[in-house]
Amino acid sequence: MSSGSFLKRALDRITHKRSIGFGLEYIGLMTLRFPRVVALTILAFSILAFSQIPRANVDGDLLRVYAHSGQYYDAYEHLSDTFGTFENDIYVLVNSPRLADPDVIEQIRSLAFDLELNDYAVGTMSPFTLRKPTADGGSVPAVPEGMLTTDEVAMALMDLQQNDPMMRNLITPDLTGVVLIMFPNQEKVREDGAKAMIANLRETIAPYQTDAISIELTGPPVWSSEMLNAAVDDQVKFTVWGFGLGSIIALLALRSFFGAIIVAATPFLAVMWSMGIILLTFGSFSFLTIIVTTLVLVISFAESMFFVFNWLAFWRDGMEPNKAVDATVKLVGPAAALTMLTTFVSFASLSLTPGQGIREFSMAGAIGTLLLFVCLMTFLPLLLKFAVRMGFKAPPKSSMVLTAPLPLAWFIASKFGRPVSIAAIIVTVLLLIPYGLIQPRFSFEDFVATNSTALTAAEEIDSGVGGVAPLYVRVPLTEMDPNVGAQDFEKIRKVHEIVEARLGENKVISAASMTNYTETGFTREEVFDAVGPFMRQRFVTDDGSQGLVTGFMPTIIESGVLKQLVSDLQSDLRAAGITDAEVGGFRILTTFATDDIVRGLQLDLTISVLVNLGLIGFAFQSFRVALASAIPNLFPVLGTEAWLYFTGQGLQLTTVIALTIAFGVAVDDTVHFLSHYLHSRRDEGLAHLDAVKHTLERIGGAIVATTIILCAGVVIVTFSELPQVALFGTLFVSTLAFAVIGDLFILPALLAAGGKFFHPLGKIGVRMADEDPTPDDPTADTHTTGPAATPT
Repeated sequence: MSSGSFLKRALDRITHKRSIGFGLEYIGLMTLRFPRVVALTILAFSILAFSQIPRANVDGDLLRVYAHSGQYYDAYEHLSDTFGTFENDIYVLVNSPRLADPDVIEQIRSLAFDLELNDYAVGTMSPFTLRKPTADGGSVPAVPEGMLTTDEVAMALMDLQQNDPMMRNLITPDLTGVVLIMFPNQEKVREDGAKAMIANLRETIAPYQTDAISIELTGPPVWSSEMLNAAVDDQVKFTVWGFGLGSIIALLALRSFFGAIIVAATPFLAVMWSMGIILLTFGSFSFLTIIVTTLVLVISFAESMFFVFNWLAFWRDGMEPNKAVDATVKLVGPAAALTMLTTFVSFASLSLTPGQGIREFSMAGAIGTLLLFVCLMTFLPLLLKFAVRMGFKAPPKSSMVLTAPLPLAWFIASKFGRPVSIAAIIVTVLLLIPYGLIQPRFSFEDFVATNSTALTAAEEIDSGVGGVAPLYVRVPLTEMDPNVGAQDFEKIRKVHEIVEARLGENKVISAASMTNYTETGFTREEVFDAVGPFMRQRFVTDDGSQGLVTGFMPTIIESGVLKQLVSDLQSDLRAAGITDAEVGGFRILTTFATDDIVRGLQLDLTISVLVNLGLIGFAFQSFRVALASAIPNLFPVLGTEAWLYFTGQGLQLTTVIALTIAFGVAVDDTVHFLSHYLHSRRDEGLAHLDAVKHTLERIGGAIVATTIILCAGVVIVTFSELPQVALFGTLFVSTLAFAVIGDLFILPALLAAGGKFFHPLGKIGVRMADEDPTPDDPTADTHTTGPAATPT
């Protein structure tokens, strides 16, 4: 053979004389050729994956989502490293209608001291730990000990509430509530986990819960713990119910108990593989990556159903069942490979947006997608052949429920194909308008577990005292005085006043909060010594190079309101001549970084759509195929975004992720439809309209069944206690529900209306996998599977 001939053949295999699965279906062909070797490989890989399952855990840290996401994360990390911030603090809300009772106040004092001595505490702040400086250079408790009457207690608390700026944020105006703040030991928390710390704190406060005293814990660590618990519950619920619903639907679709077990076995193994490898790669799940297991489950069910439907169709048409497995691998394998690639692209495109959480989700989804395809091409063929050996009989034809829409779909395509196609194109083009106008939205409560008691307690603190959602202004200082020199103090005071003007009176603390003591003759050094070294670090760095002004916002604040607040603060600071101060905080990070991430994800969605349509066109070597697949898969995504736009919900973090992944999954049915249509045209010799009708009849029921499985499997996600996860499920299901309309009604209508435009597809030069002979193939000397392998 000449080198020129070899190069030409190699180029042909790369360009048009290749399978639509880009050769990935050879995994299935290897299974047919070397079943024992593949079986041993499956066993070894399963042992590796299953060995990781006992390590399964969920990291509820929301900061993991935003880590390394850009300038806002970098600014927050610098702020946290410098001052420690209040984002890790535990707030203990103590309410009592008898707060001024001497016995009650002493019980709360004991609680405050127990918190201070807790193994997880490095410090606390409360009216009971605060000390007032004395004239002799010492200090005394701000709340005197040994008070005997209600009036004494009330007067002491009112004095603090009215005259001490920091205590105004800890004592309610009506003297019915007090806030104790515990500063956790972060090293111990990382070692034992936030869950252990919170359990320990609940044990500490339990003895103080009485009819006269109610106590609630709140703060970011508690919210994260609630998210963690909800995420763990979700993992169990999603897996069990998703698997159960998929199995029931498979049972109803196939009308065979053992057939349903066969369909369900592959998703089960795919999920176990995915969980094991995700844990091996990342060490834990996040509240985003935990969704991947559900997606792998339902996508595996859908692909498994497609595979079994085709296998049974070959078998019912007279093919020996083992040969039917071979024929199914060769026919379905390339389409399954292409659908895997489109879903893989959708997941992979998310990695273009910065943020550790997004990239982990992207990688986990890509890993899961690849593993489910490998499982489909290796485990399922072996399982089917084992089932035949064990005496499995082909069940009766599928339920009429699955095929009920097909006559209507063909009637519309054959009689009204052109007007339906024109309407679909016009609607899809119009839906591009809200797609371009929709804006990002962030709401913190969407990340917190539904019915969160900690969130309720935080809102109560918001209404009564300072608040649990801090906003920080980092102020560079010039005098380098650890006790804050006069010039630096004046700068901090200006910033303090600016922030207080925006957030409200008594909602700000800083070194300027201590004027009530310094104005009575105490030096700032004496005041700082009185508050202690830990609290001192919350006002000024040890070297005096930076000061911190902390304002407390409402826990629940709309992203638009927060962004305007930050803009106003920055304008006020510039107007006051303070250009080097930096506004930051966790809420600032999440709001502004979410904007950047969501805009990046929206771009990822656009890229995913274009790449996947191009991939389909390249795989089939026809831009006509890409055009045929565009409208049925664009309008569900664009329609869902339009609904979000007109209802004012905007784009949230999981919104764009849901749409991106839903598009990648929705394309799967389109690929299977087009693959069967081209197979009917080229290898079975059917005319254009006959091929459309034959394809509808052949796999229409499978499309309905797989969509039902996908929607039913993911619908359980809508019941998540985490609103963002529930929203993901809602949008995913709605998009797929619209997508089945596109595949059953719009795609056939487009093909039928296209007529001459799609006629050349019958001569397309792309090979199908069923043209690759294997030793088990009785038609190994031909270029097609022959009449026996391609039943009509």
